[in-house]
Amino acid sequence: MTEVEIDRIIEMAWEDRTPFEAIEAQFGVSESEVIKLMRRELKESSFRMWRKRVNSGVSQKHARKRNPEISRFKCSRQRSISNNKIS
Repeated sequence: MTEVEIDRIIEMAWEDRTPFEAIEAQFGVSESEVIKLMRRELKESSFRMWRKRVNSGVSQKHARKRNPEISRFKCSRQRSISNNKIS
């Protein structure tokens, strides 16, 4: 995995509305692999803060927690994002 891909995965993992399924669809990295990557790449305190946020009610990192009417991974008005294979 390149540094650019790792940076993008970390960015997507921090975004509350980007589900793990979107990361897996784009990069082929499962939720458990994302957690391992975040643990390896972040400071310990940042990792703990991220895990706490993901497991809170604020985050929608799991598709099953999302409103069932939302079936897309990105905003309908979003054009293309560099390195985004699903745009």
